[in-house]
Amino acid sequence: MKCGKELSDENQEYCRDCLHKKHLYDRGISLYRYTSVKKAVYRFKYAGRQEYAAFFGKEMAWHLGRQILSWKVDALVPVPLHPARKRKRGYNQAELLALEIGKQLGLRVENNWLIRTKNTVPQKLLNGQERQNNLKKAFNIGRNDVKLYDRIILVDDIYTTGTTLDEIAALLKEHGVSKVYCVTLACGSGV
Repeated sequence: MKCGKELSDENQEYCRDCLHKKHLYDRGISLYRYTSVKKAVYRFKYAGRQEYAAFFGKEMAWHLGRQILSWKVDALVPVPLHPARKRKRGYNQAELLALEIGKQLGLRVENNWLIRTKNTVPQKLLNGQERQNNLKKAFNIGRNDVKLYDRIILVDDIYTTGTTLDEIAALLKEHGVSKVYCVTLACGSGV
């Protein structure tokens, strides 16, 4: 009911992580379990397969669109890459997903509104505490018109612990955003 991870027990409302950690975003949903699309996500993210964004974005809009639209948000905001990492990869996979979802659902996408100011170590290489420390002051608002938006959706490719989304949600709420939702392509298991 918080992060969107699939649970093994239908009587549970929250995964183990959400029971022990208070997330700063309001709600999250994901399309796939990471284990079911791991190879495709890897190719999309690291092997230059930008064309996967069209399929994945359409699937996210089709399967998650009703929930996304029910949140009545002002804009979709992709989780930014540091400029050096974006130059190396050639694209931001979260931005490509957000653009396709926005196109499919008729939602505004703000891809320069949030910036990554710190070139962090990839989160997948770190444990929980290291993830939090890694992302301290890693993001900033790129424009002064943050008050234009009351409700936004952060878009990312993979949800693991929610550390990245929490860090951004804290920043956005400090700047007056009242609701921060999250939509990701894939997430880990919620056990």
